Amino acid sequence: MIIQTQLSDINLRFNTKGLIPAIAQASRDGRVLMMAWMNQQAFDKTLETGQAHFWSRSRQKLWRKGETSGNTLQVRSIQLDCDSDVLLLEVEAAGPACHTGARSCFFTTIATHSEPVSKKRENLEPEAGFSLESLYQTLLDRQRNPKPGSYTNQLLTQGEDEIVKKIGEEAVEIILAAKGQGNPRLVEEIADLTYHTLVLMVLRGLAPNDILAELDRRHAG
Repeated sequence: MIIQTQLSDINLRFNTKGLIPAIAQASRDGRVLMMAWMNQQAFDKTLETGQAHFWSRSRQKLWRKGETSGNTLQVRSIQLDCDSDVLLLEVEAAGPACHTGARSCFFTTIATHSEPVSKKRENLEPEAGFSLESLYQTLLDRQRNPKPGSYTNQLLTQGEDEIVKKIGEEAVEIILAAKGQGNPRLVEEIADLTYHTLVLMVLRGLAPNDILAELDRRHAG
């Protein structure tokens, strides 16, 4: 697949080492997935194939994202910033972008800024910092860095059979809630099922993006 360029004369401003930073952003939801470096060869190869190619500074060689893991980045568009020295790739990811197994390489929060709360929480939307992805990352961190007394670590230690058992119990609770316990209770049970399902995914080495990719495949079909 050849990417059609919008400019007849693209003037990329490479640094002194002949490289330019390229940021990969998910076309589905705008999530920043990763940053890597391109040289002219990597840029040309990306245009030619439609798959993201980068230049490895450590190995000093061209590489295609996903060439060993299968987690490729299909490039839908390439944008150049106002100074012509940063590329933004809009991509469709075929799996986690990070080598750790996370969807995005950017999952470590080092600073946040909180606005004063002026309204009751029930009148506000869920905090922007929380998502299924952030919950997944928390569970993944529990797996890598066990915390004493953590229910998540208890489940992971007990293993798949116990987790699957809990998933079955929560599925039944959802049915019971839907049949007469009201929406608030139904929401609670769906949340419980979601949590235990994510724990199972962590145990099996799966990520939320794997599920989204499957749903996207079905939708496209």
